[in-house]
Amino acid sequence: MATLPRSSRYPPGSQSSILPRPMSEFDSGINTSTAWTESLGTEESISRARSRQYLSESGVPHTLSEDEGDDEPEVMTRPARALYAFEGKAEFRELQVEAGDELEVIKEDVGHGWSLVRDATGEMGLLPQTYYTLDVTTKKREASGSSITPRPSPRSSQSQSSLAALIPQNTGEWIPTFPSFRQSLLGGKSLNRFSSFVTSGAESFLLNGSSLPEPPVTSKAEATHGKESSSASMLDTLEEQRTKAAILGLGEADRHVIDAGPAGPSWRAKTPSFSVLVHSPSKCTSGLSGAYTMYSVTSLFPAPPAAAVSADWIEVADPDDLHPPSPTTAEIATRITVQRRFSQFVMLHTALSRRLPGIVLPPLPEKQYAGRFSQDFVEARRGDLERYLNKIVRHPIVRYAEVVTFFLGCDNDSEWTRLLPQFISAPAAGPSFYARVYHPAFNVDLDDAEDAVTSFKRHTRAVGKGVQSLRNVFGRVRDARIEMSKAERLLSYTLLSLITSTPIASESAPGTTSEEEGDGNSHPPEKHEDKRKGLMNKDGAWCWREGCSECLKLTKAAQKTCETLQTVANLYDGHARRTQLATHESLKLMAHPSSLYESTITTHKSTLSRYREAVGTGSQTGPTYADENMVARCETVLNTTIAEMDVYHRQKGEDLKAVTVDYLDGEIAFYEQILTRLKTARALYNEPQYNNLASSPRLPSIYEKDLVYDPSNSSHSGANPHLPPRPLPQPCPHVFDSTPMRPVSVAIQEGVGMFLGDSTRRGSVFSRFW
Repeated sequence: MATLPRSSRYPPGSQSSILPRPMSEFDSGINTSTAWTESLGTEESISRARSRQYLSESGVPHTLSEDEGDDEPEVMTRPARALYAFEGKAEFRELQVEAGDELEVIKEDVGHGWSLVRDATGEMGLLPQTYYTLDVTTKKREASGSSITPRPSPRSSQSQSSLAALIPQNTGEWIPTFPSFRQSLLGGKSLNRFSSFVTSGAESFLLNGSSLPEPPVTSKAEATHGKESSSASMLDTLEEQRTKAAILGLGEADRHVIDAGPAGPSWRAKTPSFSVLVHSPSKCTSGLSGAYTMYSVTSLFPAPPAAAVSADWIEVADPDDLHPPSPTTAEIATRITVQRRFSQFVMLHTALSRRLPGIVLPPLPEKQYAGRFSQDFVEARRGDLERYLNKIVRHPIVRYAEVVTFFLGCDNDSEWTRLLPQFISAPAAGPSFYARVYHPAFNVDLDDAEDAVTSFKRHTRAVGKGVQSLRNVFGRVRDARIEMSKAERLLSYTLLSLITSTPIASESAPGTTSEEEGDGNSHPPEKHEDKRKGLMNKDGAWCWREGCSECLKLTKAAQKTCETLQTVANLYDGHARRTQLATHESLKLMAHPSSLYESTITTHKSTLSRYREAVGTGSQTGPTYADENMVARCETVLNTTIAEMDVYHRQKGEDLKAVTVDYLDGEIAFYEQILTRLKTARALYNEPQYNNLASSPRLPSIYEKDLVYDPSNSSHSGANPHLPPRPLPQPCPHVFDSTPMRPVSVAIQEGVGMFLGDSTRRGSVFSRFW
């Protein structure tokens, strides 16, 4: 793959030859300086310098060097690297190279923009100058000080051409500069052995690379199809070998490709996306593990576009149907349903963490023991597991992992029991994960990588704070819906109390008697009818006149309005407890991105530090040399981390869009239900429905009994105006939530009220503890 050329930030070193000069017995320090600085390399170069016999120690005349006696002079070449693939024509002596090949430039300009180069095989030919870049190896040395001999100042090429070659003197052994603490004592390893940079295998990959194990080779005897073998047995053998290779990380699913996207490196998806449903939880009992909850996991794979177009019939949605049509076979091609329990989800998460150490996985819900079979908890756990699986299958790399395919597709218990231990005991990928990541050459720029991680870290922190505020405010919105439900219910009871002439009774204050209540509801039976006389007629109309049809019609229409308001109150209550609770739970998908991607940020920063050391742009002292293998491995890790940032960028937008659309759809459906019921109640006041109300006497409303306070009426379906509503269910906390999310004012009020008492409620101080 061809990549655009980049200008090098390191100027090429001078390649001019140093010619001999007349020998003098006086040493001005130049020869000594050359002896100190000519071999600042590896241990091999140091030992070679120690064992070298200089001309000053031999009997050879000083006028000639070792190479000057040869008949052919040495050709000076410059290292370079191909930027693009070039297929030259052999008849024109043009060279054929691939992008990234190492070259040696013999003559940079031979005319008309061509250069004479030599490839790694020794073949020489012509190559355009724009198709390669000079590969400059930089070297840093300490500045001159009082402890070492000063380096000679650079001379012009004209003065050097008239001088003889500088002859170094053997002034003793060279003492190298002490390396850094990490390089000398830790072998280049980080001091923090618990950071994600170390635990993910990135550090080991940068230092040592990765030796990928060879795939299992089938012997010739096994591969031969004998007379006694059958096609079924051969298929079983091949499938078993493929499964073993996949478990060991040698399959095609463990080869990951990164493309050069418009905004930077991005993962290449090998399989199309699909969705997962977790539904139908049921309680099961095992003799070994006891009781547990089993969930049905259904994977929905959409049909390809061609199959949808070639369908025999197309279902058209009915505009009058309030419910959306069910998915057809043209929309969903395959459904796979398996049964899984929570411990198997833990197995999946553990296996993914070991096989994909460089991938950011969503957190799995925490295990809970108390109340784990309650209906609210089971429903909350079901939603968390569904969001967890959908987050996984949305990742372009994770969704085609072998363990994910095994988890979502294995519906055979014996097959599950046989393969599960192999996935659990499979070795961790470690450095081999990065070794199986393939990306274009020169796909990362150092400055761009530094800017990317700085901006990404700042952005994730801001998103985390904003999402936490959104979660808190959304909880207050749900509380407001409950308050609106209480207000609508109280309005209904007040209107019903008006048309039935039955005052809403309140709980008697402690220490009062029936005589002190005055006109309360506690009256002898013989006087109760006298008290009700004149309030309503015999037809139940809100009138003192008997047979008043107008008042009867109005009373029955108003009673229907009261019942409609009760329904509206129930809608407000249910909307806050179910629909908005699901939206509140969905906000956890966007919560704590900085904590979730902390491992990626740490690995990225540590790799950048090693990248600077490899190219010689660090600030540490001592000699440093460019290591091409280290640079290449650093670019692989940086491509991986930037690709993970790209995954977050895409999923962040998808999550916010899904939450917003879900909230708006829920609000629209909620208010449409309210509007439908209000229109139905309003239609009773129009003719001819209004006149038909006088055809029969009014029947008592089911809510009239709630107007009279009765402690035994507490079992009513939440409609008693004297009873507070049930506590509003809250979403399960996020794994990274430090404390349960609730307003600080509520916590302070509860803490103060626990010790000082509450003016609205009377009871024991210790009642809050049980």
